[in-house]
Amino acid sequence: MHSRPSTEDQHLEFKRELNDKLEKEVVAFLNSRDGGVILLGVDDSGQVLGLDDVDGLQLQIKDRLKHNIMPSTMGLFDLAVEKQDGKTLIKLIVASGSEKPYYLSKMGMSAKGCFIRIGSASEPMPIAMIEDLFSRRLRNSIGAMASRRQNLHFEQLKIYYAETLYTLNDQFAHNLELLTRTGDYNYAAYLLADQNGCSIKVAKYAGTTRVELIENEEYGYCCLVKATKAVLEKLRIENKTFTKITASKRLEQKLIDPVALREAVINAIIHNDFSHEVPPKFELFADRLEITSTGTLPPGFNQQEFFLGFSVPHNKELMRVFKDLDLVEQMGSGIIRILQHYPPSIYQFSQHFIRVVLPYAEGYYLAQEARDPANDQVTPQATPQATPQATPQATPQASKVLDYCVTPKSRAEIQAYLGLKDREYFRKQILLPLIDAGLLQLSMPDKPSSPKQKYKTLIEVICNEKTIP
Repeated sequence: MHSRPSTEDQHLEFKRELNDKLEKEVVAFLNSRDGGVILLGVDDSGQVLGLDDVDGLQLQIKDRLKHNIMPSTMGLFDLAVEKQDGKTLIKLIVASGSEKPYYLSKMGMSAKGCFIRIGSASEPMPIAMIEDLFSRRLRNSIGAMASRRQNLHFEQLKIYYAETLYTLNDQFAHNLELLTRTGDYNYAAYLLADQNGCSIKVAKYAGTTRVELIENEEYGYCCLVKATKAVLEKLRIENKTFTKITASKRLEQKLIDPVALREAVINAIIHNDFSHEVPPKFELFADRLEITSTGTLPPGFNQQEFFLGFSVPHNKELMRVFKDLDLVEQMGSGIIRILQHYPPSIYQFSQHFIRVVLPYAEGYYLAQEARDPANDQVTPQATPQATPQATPQATPQASKVLDYCVTPKSRAEIQAYLGLKDREYFRKQILLPLIDAGLLQLSMPDKPSSPKQKYKTLIEVICNEKTIP
């Protein structure tokens, strides 16, 4: 729910009711660097008044934005109904468009039709700015690119739409903006068709590097919606539940937060720069998931704005379809959901790619799974049960050791990590009790005094019926 409104600013506009200035405000946000929000049912002072017939008003808004603004706004705005002080509001979320300048259809691309957000006001756009934006308008969008094949079929897409409140009629290609200006299928149509050349790879490695590839699955050559659902299901299965047994309690947690995982997958696909014909890539390691998508932040759009959730859809045609099919929720909310569970540092930006690295849950590590050759079933490694009495110290230092040693560490590394100089104290008071309690295992149990000896926290992998291959 949106926090209680206070004052209008560069990103927020109040309207007590739906009036004839709506399109002007939307155009200004479309032409701004990071879009904005219009709250209907709130007066200029921020007082909540509420609205009647919000369903009818939403239909009016959609129709007006569709027909009264150019270029197309489809996939660039979102509507939500909210409650404030017991009264009903409409929240109109507007993304920054990639085909600037946007303008009022009846006024054309002129100072009377183009607007820009300056502070809390929508001002006419100078002619020089209109000409500059038009000259730099993105021309290689998947909506403008013609499909390499024109003999396309969309039975899979029709099936997905049949499961929603929407239906696809004979004009669906036009309504979903799957045609170029010349009437040919565009590249968005190609990606959503039953057959295409786009394939999304999900690779799995044995360790923490790309040295030993153990699995390489491809999901594609079909409707992008179908491929996306297949990738989501594959990663859901891989997202096992782990149990770590400490001196005081038993902890259970998913490898990756499920909400963040879903949002990261959808974002990587929906915002991938398909104009380069390079799909996103998903790589599972022993300690993390890496998702790499083609493209980078739009010109003039910085990382701070990205992390604040401002939305600049790169593929508005795909955004529209994914939104219709409930694969995308409220516009601009995906990054916010991810950052509720992970820090911004999981994102890596380069000139041509964006990579998000989702580490497995802190204090957990993917244990080696032993397979029973007789039935090829996954057998979780056994973990000795330990009670608090088995480790008299059960101190914060002991817990730090268990968290630190999810990957094997030497005595010197552990001691340095704890900041302890007394080797004998460390060995007797911390290391040996954890080993005796069965919470730490030796890498070379037959040579306990070896200078190459390392210690690793014992964890248990719980595989339910759905996660066993």
